[in-house]
Amino acid sequence: MQTNHTVMGALLKNSDLMLAVGVIAMLAMMVIPLPAFILSLLLALNLTLALVILMVGIYTREPLQFSVFPSLLLLTTLFRLSLNVSSTRLILLHGYAGEVIQKFGEFVVGGNPVVGFIVFLILVVIQFVVITRGAERVSEVAARFTLDAMPGKQMSIDADLNAGLINDQEARRRRREIEREADFYGAMDGASKFVRGDAIASLVIVAINIIGGFVIGMAQQGLPWNEALHRYTLLTVGDGLVTAIPALLISTATGIIVTRAASEDNLAGDVAGQVLTQPRGIAIAAGALAVLGIMPGLPKLPFLILAALFGGLAYAVRGAGRTVPSEAAAEAEPEKEKAGTPESVTQLLAVDPLEIELGYGLLSLADPSRGGDLMDRVGLIRRQVALEIGFVLPLVRVRDNMQLPPNAYVVKLRGVDLARGEIYPERLLALDPGTARGEVAGIDTRDPAFGLPARWIAGGERERAETLGYTVVDPPAVLATHLTHLVKTHAYQLLGRQEVKALLDAVREGTPVVVDELVPNLMTTGEVQKVLQNLLREGVAIRDMVTILETLADWAPVTKDPDRLTEAVRQALARQITRDLPVRDGRLTAIALSPALEEQLLRAAESGERGGQVIDPDVLHRAVQSLDTEARRVLAQGHEPVVVCSPLARLYFRRLTERSLPNLKVVSYNEIAGEVRIEVTGTVTV
Repeated sequence: MQTNHTVMGALLKNSDLMLAVGVIAMLAMMVIPLPAFILSLLLALNLTLALVILMVGIYTREPLQFSVFPSLLLLTTLFRLSLNVSSTRLILLHGYAGEVIQKFGEFVVGGNPVVGFIVFLILVVIQFVVITRGAERVSEVAARFTLDAMPGKQMSIDADLNAGLINDQEARRRRREIEREADFYGAMDGASKFVRGDAIASLVIVAINIIGGFVIGMAQQGLPWNEALHRYTLLTVGDGLVTAIPALLISTATGIIVTRAASEDNLAGDVAGQVLTQPRGIAIAAGALAVLGIMPGLPKLPFLILAALFGGLAYAVRGAGRTVPSEAAAEAEPEKEKAGTPESVTQLLAVDPLEIELGYGLLSLADPSRGGDLMDRVGLIRRQVALEIGFVLPLVRVRDNMQLPPNAYVVKLRGVDLARGEIYPERLLALDPGTARGEVAGIDTRDPAFGLPARWIAGGERERAETLGYTVVDPPAVLATHLTHLVKTHAYQLLGRQEVKALLDAVREGTPVVVDELVPNLMTTGEVQKVLQNLLREGVAIRDMVTILETLADWAPVTKDPDRLTEAVRQALARQITRDLPVRDGRLTAIALSPALEEQLLRAAESGERGGQVIDPDVLHRAVQSLDTEARRVLAQGHEPVVVCSPLARLYFRRLTERSLPNLKVVSYNEIAGEVRIEVTGTVTV
């Protein structure tokens, strides 16, 4: 055993030198004459190498396990052509090219050159027309499909990496495997041309040998024409057969390699596991043979013998399937059991918090090899959201969806469609901010994030559009902006207990007393989650977790109502909320609620808490109409509408108006910093 390892190590260590010497020797064979014995030895070596390659192809599970095959195909083709040149030289010079060629010409075809030539032509046709053309076509299609599927595969790897299912090393390994697969099929597409050219060269070499030998035999050696034709044709056919058979074996290996797909076993295992597991089909074939055997006019013995053999095989396979499972079935059985376990079904039920599905026309946006930077932009969005609102966005999965239109995308929130959009990857989006002068040619649309009028323009129109006052955005930025807007709008739906737990753990590292006092002594994680969701729902950042938790710790002994706790936290975050209001020169232009309306809101809120009547729908309708009128007037004055009211009425009024006016900011007087002066320019009345 030690000796075997030593020999193997020496071969691997000196493999580069051996390969270089071998290639040089092949080239030298085309120039330097070889003795007949050496040529016979090399012809036998050629046949052996072809058998080895065929066996390796049969036992290969997937093409990448034999990724050196395209280069090996070139070397074996060069070797055969070198042997053809050497044998041609010996045949034409001496009328003898060694025992191998001589015996192939005499034994294989019975010494009949016509039969040998026909057999040679049949072998060449099988190799060239059937196997080589089929393998070439499979390689071409596989290379094309592999290249087309690369963006989706790489995007799937990036999504798994973002979801934490794999690490960086595994992602790099998968990317390298995809690249190697594409390179392999591309190389096989070209290497198949070697086999095709070899078949054509064999025909040309045979024709040259027959014609040249006939001329040399008659003109130089003085042989009668029939003897010259017989001798040189027999040698030429023997030479053709001894090289055509290895070529046929390697062509067969080529077809086996390129057609290996969706397999977890070698060729023999797949055939046994997939063909022999269908005893009914084998039994039907046996019955058909038996029918042919008993029909008058047909030979009975061959059909009946085969019918008996296949019938026995069907019975044996069926019995084995009912008693002792095959090795492949035994290996597959645990997988079936595993696939039916509750754990595997539970994994199928899992949904991603946030995912993006792309039509196939947008896959380039997420493919780094084609300049796509969508995955990088998603990473920047997660960072931006964390800095702006203090919420760690869950990992976003990006995948392809071939059922979508080519240029469409869908953003899903926990498996349900949240928003859709359409992007033209070869164009730019020109947004009209309301001050654009003139028109620019393009496809009319609306900005998917904010609904502004826009147009998809050609890349060459960018400078003109910017000159006219349009804001020009590239396609990935359109999708990234839409995603950012959706994340900020629906952050409260993405904040689960696990995310709250992560926030609490982060605060505990710096100020553990705050967290330990509140959770779980005064509030549970779920109760803290409800307060944080209320804040995010109205666009209040939760970065200042220390202040939020301290306020909750102060108020939790008094009330457990998440709405009242939310109002207390908002008042503690007064400066932060004021910073996000349209304050100009220390003044806030706002719309107030009339005392009568506030009184009705307070009564309705108290009655609703006791299970009584809520506000009259007619009063609510008139209040919304009055608010809409005041908001339009404030907008006409160049101000953003903001409603101020008492702390007790704020939340109830906000809940009543959030469906009709989702972007309206409603704040209480206690949530505005003391140095800001409030200027009431309108009043909502009923």
